[in-house]
Amino acid sequence: MKIIVAISGGSGVNLGLKFINSLPKEINKYLIISKNAETVFKEEEGIEIFNDGDIASTLASGSFGCDMMIVLPCSMNTLAKISCGIADNLTTRAASVMIKERKKLLLSPRELPYSAIALENMLKLSKLGVLIAPPVLGYYSSPESLSDMEDFLIGKWFDLLGIKHNLYKRWKV
Repeated sequence: MKIIVAISGGSGVNLGLKFINSLPKEINKYLIISKNAETVFKEEEGIEIFNDGDIASTLASGSFGCDMMIVLPCSMNTLAKISCGIADNLTTRAASVMIKERKKLLLSPRELPYSAIALENMLKLSKLGVLIAPPVLGYYSSPESLSDMEDFLIGKWFDLLGIKHNLYKRWKV
């Protein structure tokens, strides 16, 4: 199984990194970092990092055969470009490929509050089958720390992508 993880913007980079580090070892991971996120990122090990400006990368081709992609965090700029079909960098091109190939694409918008334009873009993408999953905490998991909250969020994203995990306590009646 192959997953592309794209990190756009600067806020939430640590959550993106924790997502990558929580993925099962048997999943092949490919990382795209925007210039803004790259300034926050210090170092990464064991994951191939792709230049967001490299539109000719293998990740930009449907024949590469990625199974899923998550953009975490997803800046409003990246969301808008994906919604309008603008594929001017590797993140937006790879997302475009995921949509055309009908593969799982999950966007985690990080801004608050959402403007009417952002909500319209999210609705448009959702109608195309894109998963829109901002980092919203579920208190039923009884988090006791920031790490517990992050595990819950990552677990919910894993659930949406079909990745098995035991990161949070599930709802029980």
